[in-house]
Amino acid sequence: MGQCWTKLQPGKHSCLWPSCKRGTKDETVPRDLTGGNVRLINTMEKWEKETSEAYKDGKIVVVNFSASWCSPCRQITTAYSELADKYPAMLFLTVDVDDLAEFSNSWDIKATPTFYFLREGRQLDKLVGANKLELHKKTMAISESNN
Repeated sequence: MGQCWTKLQPGKHSCLWPSCKRGTKDETVPRDLTGGNVRLINTMEKWEKETSEAYKDGKIVVVNFSASWCSPCRQITTAYSELADKYPAMLFLTVDVDDLAEFSNSWDIKATPTFYFLREGRQLDKLVGANKLELHKKTMAISESNN
């Protein structure tokens, strides 16, 4: 149930997670935060395209504000991808908070990962931290309420 606290400034980082290696010479952090049906959002153009198509199709959008250097973010990636495969009627996005720092700040992201559940751009729910059980419960409940 970890989370990384961040100031979300380009080139800056303040992770409180003990296993975080960013900024050290042993940094071996993969950049991949997606898999399966999860789409990486690292430009505003991608955000606009993906969300507008989803809203037009009546889809719920699940957004994971994440960072490649954040250990809990990397640890929950597999579970998030599995949910994306299990719920194809929902759109699963991962926003890279380093690539879109200003945008992430506009969503009041104080820690990563932070998950938002959206319908037509409106927040249905929010989860802060890498709690797999809570993420699964919220996703299932929102999916069922959308049917």
